[in-house]
Amino acid sequence: MPLFDRSARTPPKPRRPSARRLAGGKRAELLIRWIEQLTITSGMHAGRKFKLRDWQKDIIRDVYRTDAAGHRQVRQALITMPRKNGKSGLAAALALAHLAGPEAERRGQVYSAAADRNQAALIFAEMKSFILADAALSARIIVREFRKELEDAETGSIYQALSSDARKAHGLSPSFYIADELAQWPSRDLLDNLATGTGARAEPLGIVISTQSADPFSAMSELVHYGEQVNAGIVADPSFSAHIFAARADADPWDPATWAACNPALGDFLSLDDMRTAAEQAQRIPAREAVFRNLRLNQAVEPDERFIHSRDWDALADPFDPAELAGHRCIAGLDLGSASDLCGLALWFPDDDRLLAWGFIPDAQLAAKAHTDRAPYPAWREAGTLIATPGRAIDKAWIAHKLRDLAGAYDLQAVAFDRWAFKDLEVICDAQGISLPFVPHGQGFKDMGPSVEEFERLVLDSRLHHAGNPLLRWCLSNVTVVTDPAGARKLDKSRSRGRIDPLIAAVMAVGLAARQPAPPSFAFTGVLV
Repeated sequence: MPLFDRSARTPPKPRRPSARRLAGGKRAELLIRWIEQLTITSGMHAGRKFKLRDWQKDIIRDVYRTDAAGHRQVRQALITMPRKNGKSGLAAALALAHLAGPEAERRGQVYSAAADRNQAALIFAEMKSFILADAALSARIIVREFRKELEDAETGSIYQALSSDARKAHGLSPSFYIADELAQWPSRDLLDNLATGTGARAEPLGIVISTQSADPFSAMSELVHYGEQVNAGIVADPSFSAHIFAARADADPWDPATWAACNPALGDFLSLDDMRTAAEQAQRIPAREAVFRNLRLNQAVEPDERFIHSRDWDALADPFDPAELAGHRCIAGLDLGSASDLCGLALWFPDDDRLLAWGFIPDAQLAAKAHTDRAPYPAWREAGTLIATPGRAIDKAWIAHKLRDLAGAYDLQAVAFDRWAFKDLEVICDAQGISLPFVPHGQGFKDMGPSVEEFERLVLDSRLHHAGNPLLRWCLSNVTVVTDPAGARKLDKSRSRGRIDPLIAAVMAVGLAARQPAPPSFAFTGVLV
């Protein structure tokens, strides 16, 4: 079936099939036939028609399924799979179909959005190549290269590539949008704005197409979790379609059967030799393993500079009762941070292999910080792992009183602290007669290097039990580790993509305990007021 009548002097206006004609799955079949008339212009299949594979057709049939009246049921779709499985080509074909094909509507608005303009422009480039390879599409679609825009002269519909700057989505009314590589977006604001902007459309559709995120609190991870619930029948939501191609967490990453299970294009337009080469490099170069597992197997793993693998950390999440540690020897770590951000306090029990941790945050900043940090701070406050102090800045008296209470409940032998911002706390403790065994702990490679090594060793030896503290788990997903020329490592706040203060406090506590494993017990002197 020709895409358009090429014998006509001007391209005929696209006819949207009636609901009756589209019922019973015919709408999806019409879309499939339309896409397969497009011409591929790059790669090993350049010059050929776009041949959809069976698994791609299955995705389209599910996303574009209709009710008895021919109305599409799905409003949001998730497609997550490893890289190089043709996501961009499929996304571009679908976007073009909503701009000037069988899914187009009068004055529709079609968008592709990504973490930055260059990434967003990839789908624009694919769409443009399809258009330039077809005379009829070229005659009706205006290409604005500089602005990364397309306009269909027949339907009045427009397409634009957007970066993840949410301000650009205000006032838009998308009929169709692609959220490309959502796992890399710095915030979810643009996604939320695009989704809420579809309210004026009769049959809007948004498709998120991305590899998975290592951040369990990211918008991508939330969608994957929701999609798993929908697919398992736990949640009934016919408006949501999820197609998740990912290797199991316990699968052997070097087994070709694992590769095939999550890469539907493997051995087709995804080269098996290329996959094998990438696997061999990942086995020889440890830093590439996490990249291979995330990008090639679509597992929610963080890169090696993220310090500790989530699989090792989560294995130590069995709950325990802190009351059982009453009177036991412990070392504290304290990272004060800035007055308006998150501060961290941790308590390490070296004889029990137990770790407790808390964060401090200004109460007046709680809601705003929860939004900007993309973290469920209110829930953590209710759970007791986050302490909100009154006002717009952290009241260090609350930290002093918390340390006093911990010293009364446990055998607190030392408090590792960073000298930066410590003076105020020292003055408060002196004024209130709170005597604590403070020990300075530097933040450079010299002091942090051994602490990082010890912390990592305890985790890998299954000797650091944290009871699944969600605040620490979040910090772990944010942290980046940097290395000096001598191989020493430290946690880097400036390069981390979120707050890590409670984790730094935990590393300091563990490191100080390793340097002074069994000093004389500290006799708590009480509080003088």
